Amino acid sequence: MKALISYWSFFLLLLGPNALNGDIIHKERSLYSNVIVQKIGANTCLQFTVRRDTKNQSCFNPSAPKRLVFAYAKMTLASILLMPEPKYIRVVGLGGGTLPMAFNRMFPNATIHAIEIDTAVTKVAKKYFDFTESNQIKVFDQDGRVFTKRAMANSFKYDLIILDAFNGDYIPEHLMTQEYLQENKAILSEKGLLASNTFTTSALYDHESTTYASVFDPLINFKRPETNNRILLAPNESIDRAQIISRAKMYEARMVEFNVPIVDYAQNILDALNGPPDWDTGARVLTDQYSPANLLNSK
Repeated sequence: MKALISYWSFFLLLLGPNALNGDIIHKERSLYSNVIVQKIGANTCLQFTVRRDTKNQSCFNPSAPKRLVFAYAKMTLASILLMPEPKYIRVVGLGGGTLPMAFNRMFPNATIHAIEIDTAVTKVAKKYFDFTESNQIKVFDQDGRVFTKRAMANSFKYDLIILDAFNGDYIPEHLMTQEYLQENKAILSEKGLLASNTFTTSALYDHESTTYASVFDPLINFKRPETNNRILLAPNESIDRAQIISRAKMYEARMVEFNVPIVDYAQNILDALNGPPDWDTGARVLTDQYSPANLLNSK
C-alpha cells in the first residue's frame, strides 16, 4: 500500500500543483473496483478506487500516444535487451493497454495476448486509451492464473511474459506465489523471458525477491532512481552481457519515439547483474499456503 501511495505522490509532483484538479471524464463501478478516467494536464489517466484510496494505473498523452508516460512502462521495454524478437507475448493486466500497444508497434507481426479479469477496464482502454484489438492483439477476460493453467494444459509457449496485474491495493496474492511463477516458467519458450512490475518500497520486497529467485536464475533486479517501481527480469537462459550492450545500440534509434533511454537501461541491467542481491535472502518464500500479502502491505 505504502509503495503505491508513494509512487502516486511522486507522479503528482511531476505533473505539478494542478494535477488534483483534473477533469473526471468517466467513472463506473465494476465487479472489482471503481474505474475512473481522468484528464490530468495533457495526460489521460486510468485510476482504480478500492476501499479508501484512488490508485493510478495507467496514463498516456493522446497528442503523443507512442511516448510512454510512466517510468515502469519504459523500463519494461528493456526486456528487448534479453528477448530481442519475441513472436508470442503475454501481458497479465491490461490497464490502459499501454504495453500491448507499445510492443505491437515495435513488433507488428508478434502475437500478443492481454489478460484482464475486469471487462470494465478493457472497455475503458478501448474508448479512452487508444487501445485496439486486432489480428495480432487479443484480450482474454480471465483471471491471470486461470489463463496460465489453461496455457500449460495446451502446451502453449510465450517468448515474453509480462506480469503487470494490480487490483488497486497491490498485486493479487495468487499472482505472487512460487507456484504461480513456476507455472509461468513452464510456458516460457526455451529462450523466453519473464518481466514483472513490482515496487522497491513494498513491505513485501524481501519476500517477493526470494520468491522470484527461488524459481528463476539468473534474476535481474532492474531499478531506476526516478521511480519506486522495479522490473524483475527473469530470462530462461544464461545471459550474454556483450549482447545487452550491442542490442541497446541496435534499438536506440527505435526507442526514441517511445521516450525510452535504452542505452542507459542496458548499463543499469549490467550493474544489477554485477552486484549482490539487495534483499534479505533468508526471507520466507511466498507460496499458495503462505502468502500474507495483504497483511504485510497493511503494516
